[in-house]
Amino acid sequence: MAKKSRLDKRTAVHRRIRRKVSGTAERPRLAVFRSTNHIYAQVIDDASGTTLCAASTVEKDLRAQSGGNVSAAVSVGKLLAERAKAKGIEQVVFDRGGYVFHGRVKSLADSAREAGLKF
Repeated sequence: MAKKSRLDKRTAVHRRIRRKVSGTAERPRLAVFRSTNHIYAQVIDDASGTTLCAASTVEKDLRAQSGGNVSAAVSVGKLLAERAKAKGIEQVVFDRGGYVFHGRVKSLADSAREAGLKF
């Protein structure tokens, strides 16, 4: 039996989480994707299958900092919360995407909470 890679394990955890966590129009899902060099976050309405707002370190205004560190994750969380509040979104369901709630994922969530989103 072959050993599972780290990506296979994360994907299995993500599928398990997605069975329980889904976003609605009233309370959309805040999904996080973390790569080695960047971090991405989206607010998604799963009922209609649309992305309501998004932020990432690939964007022009956040590209100056490195996307692979905690300070970049803080700025992405703050920017995403501001965009969500501008669209009238107050509450979200947090989807950590199978990643451990630590480091960049935790700092993104904390900064989004401080900027006014409720989990």
